[in-house]
Amino acid sequence: MTRFGALALTLTPLALVAAAAPVPVQAQAADGLAQVQAHLRAVNSMTASFTQSDRRGQTVSGTLTMKQPGRIRFDYGRSANMLIVGDGRALTFVDYDARQVQRWPIGDSPLSVLLDASQDLSRFARVVRNDAQVLTIEARDPRRREFGTITLAFSKNASGPAGLILQGWNTIDAQNNLTTVRLANQRFNVPVADSLFRYRDPRRQGPRG
Repeated sequence: MTRFGALALTLTPLALVAAAAPVPVQAQAADGLAQVQAHLRAVNSMTASFTQSDRRGQTVSGTLTMKQPGRIRFDYGRSANMLIVGDGRALTFVDYDARQVQRWPIGDSPLSVLLDASQDLSRFARVVRNDAQVLTIEARDPRRREFGTITLAFSKNASGPAGLILQGWNTIDAQNNLTTVRLANQRFNVPVADSLFRYRDPRRQGPRG
């Protein structure tokens, strides 16, 4: 996968759910957004393995780590010599092969939906599907369409925070590039070291962070 495919990850209808799902009634939509909001506020940390694919079918995998407020790490391990880290203020894409670093505010990425639990989802998100098994929401900022769209898919499971487990998401960027992320082995509210959200700058050092 190219570095641009990785960048698209941070900018969705998800293959995890059926596109033909019925349109939810207004009460179901309100309840769905409230449940997602409760889930996000109950998740202090999360770890998971992920598989990421783009519209050309290229796939990479790695480990995802999240910690509130605003911290996230996509570690691609041996599948790609790159790293994405959010330190609570900005997201940083590190390409160790090219020795390049790109940084932008978390608020400029649809991933901010996951990284800022204080947001009011009703302002920019809608329920796509809400049934006994699956809850899916789509989020976009209508004033800033250049930041793309993210669709989050949750399975309903009593063992998850607020009865939900995040299964993955799709993102579509301003150029209509689709990136799909699937999660597995999710663990919630486990100890996570702050040091994971730092990185070594390849412009000064060779080894990865």
